[in-house]
Amino acid sequence: MSAVPLASRAFAERLRRRELLAGMIVTLPAPEVAEVVSASGLDWLFVDTEHAALDFLAAQSLLQASRVPCVVRVPDGAEATLKKALDIGAAGVVVPMVNSAAQAKSIVSFCKYPPRGVRGVGLVRAQGYGFDFQRYVRTADDATVVCVQCEHITAVAAIDSIVAVDGVDAVFVGPYDLSGSMGRLGEVEHPDVLAAITRVAEACKKAGRALGIYVGSAASAKPFIAQGYTLVAVGMDTIHLGEAARSIAGALKPA
Repeated sequence: MSAVPLASRAFAERLRRRELLAGMIVTLPAPEVAEVVSASGLDWLFVDTEHAALDFLAAQSLLQASRVPCVVRVPDGAEATLKKALDIGAAGVVVPMVNSAAQAKSIVSFCKYPPRGVRGVGLVRAQGYGFDFQRYVRTADDATVVCVQCEHITAVAAIDSIVAVDGVDAVFVGPYDLSGSMGRLGEVEHPDVLAAITRVAEACKKAGRALGIYVGSAASAKPFIAQGYTLVAVGMDTIHLGEAARSIAGALKPA
């Protein structure tokens, strides 16, 4: 029962070196889903507890079934929320709507043990239920990935100060919410929205932070990868499942 699996430490190191890490969003509360998709050759899974109907118990079951590191998107940046996500064994967290350096500093603090932060101690899954506690607390800070989401025009304005926060490993761009905050909900290809995303990318590259983004397909991921995005979530379980079913139906049934 390894408290900080070697795969999670390697994942954090690869992310900070800005190697390409291909993942997928998981939203269904079925361990079999994580088990199947994590055996596909993907590098990581994005477990969504913000928008999906997943509580932390369901998320933990996905982490237990996965063969690759899982990053949990939490619903907020509160101390108890972040503590629980990490205690179930997440390799890291994605925190939505981070619009200031002050928010980013608070999030990092909640994810790191003293003296680097104020993360509380619990004898739960991440610590091997207490049996691997000492090794876990020695290594967890460096093995834990902290990703903040830039998905509001306010965050774009503050991006230089956000990426300067020590302990922020990656910035995950949220194009749809960003477009909404600009009065152009869903217009993710609008020049103003694209310009805002470019501004974020430039700041991340200058600060040496990894860039993350969600895309709908492998084909749509390639232009972003060419631009330097390395933490890429391609589609989600429900969409891939639905597309496969529609493909079968379309091939076998007349229009």
